[in-house]
Amino acid sequence: MAIDESRTFRPINIALLTISDTRGPEEDTSGDLLAGRIQGAGHKLIERAIERDDVETIYRRLVSWADDPAIDAIITTGGTGLTGRDVTPEALDRIKEKEIPGFGELFRWVSYQTIGTSTVQSRALAVLARGTYIFALPGSNGAVKDGWDRILAEQLDSRNRPCNFVELMPRLREK
Repeated sequence: MAIDESRTFRPINIALLTISDTRGPEEDTSGDLLAGRIQGAGHKLIERAIERDDVETIYRRLVSWADDPAIDAIITTGGTGLTGRDVTPEALDRIKEKEIPGFGELFRWVSYQTIGTSTVQSRALAVLARGTYIFALPGSNGAVKDGWDRILAEQLDSRNRPCNFVELMPRLREK
């Protein structure tokens, strides 16, 4: 990470969505990990929810948050696997305006260093929707750590050089 300490850190507003049919607030360890990392980095966690693995339910929540001008980025955890109930990528496909293919590619490269070839089962991805970043991470604690610690912590830091997602935010809604 190339943090330019001469630049000012600009916190962003992040919404966190856990997607699971089996986890409630007490069992949401991956959501807790992300919440702690978001706040520990100096960002504002302004919304947090748990939704079941259902395309329409996830889509409605994402639309609501993406339309909220107070939310700069949404991070989801869960629902990115291959089973019949894993439908987070399908929900993101409905809302996306642009894909950010490098995120999924980099996530799998980072994950490969941790879990080897099992990373091929991950459909982690990122999109741009309504001027809002949406990052979809797998639901395991290890995947959340890899995704935040090795990618998002840097790219959501306005001081990261040579570039970062934050500096693009003022221009995301341009046509």
